[in-house]
Amino acid sequence: MLKKTALLTALGAAALVPLSQAQADNYEIDIEGQHAFVQFKINHLGYSYILGSFRDFSGEFSYDPDDLEASSVSLEVDVTSLDTNHAERDRHILSDDFLDADQYPEASFVTTGFEPGDEGEGVLTGELTLKGETREIEMPVTLMGEGEDPWGAYRAGFEGSTMLTLEDYGIDMSDFPESMQELELYVTFEGIRQ
Repeated sequence: MLKKTALLTALGAAALVPLSQAQADNYEIDIEGQHAFVQFKINHLGYSYILGSFRDFSGEFSYDPDDLEASSVSLEVDVTSLDTNHAERDRHILSDDFLDADQYPEASFVTTGFEPGDEGEGVLTGELTLKGETREIEMPVTLMGEGEDPWGAYRAGFEGSTMLTLEDYGIDMSDFPESMQELELYVTFEGIRQ
C-alpha cells in the first residue's frame, strides 16, 4: 500500500533495534540508489488492477544471521509521494475521500517482533500507521541475499508482502465492489551495513 513515516518498505518492506540487540548489524535502506520500493496493488472493479508506489520514504533495519529473532525494521513514508501513473487518480486517492494526505501526510511501520521460518524466510510483526490509524500487521519476508558489493560495502536485501483491509485504516470503500476492500502491500529493500 505510504515523505517520511509503509510495507518493506518495502516490502516491507521500518527503529529496528531492540535494546537487547547489541550485536546485530545496522543497515540503512538504500534510497539514494533507488534499490528499495514501497508498492501496492488493488483490484479495480473486478476487471483489472491499479498498481502504485510511494516514491519518497526512508528507513533502516537490523539483521544478524546468528540471532534472527533480533531482526527489526523501521520505515517512514511520505504519503504525498503517491504515484499510480495517473495524476488525476493520484489526486483523488490523496484527497479526503481516501488517504486524506493533507491531514495525514506520513505513514510508518515499526517492527514489534520477528519469527524466523525456513532458511531465509520469516514473519515480521509490527505496527503500521496509516491515515492516523495504527494496526498490528504480519508480513512474511524473504532474504534475497547478502554480501559485499563491487565498491566494498556490505549489503543485504529483503522483500515482503501482506494484505491490508482498508476499512481498518479509516478508508471507506463501501461504495466499491468487495474485491476492492483490500490491497496488497509489497515492500522490497536493499540496505547498506553501517
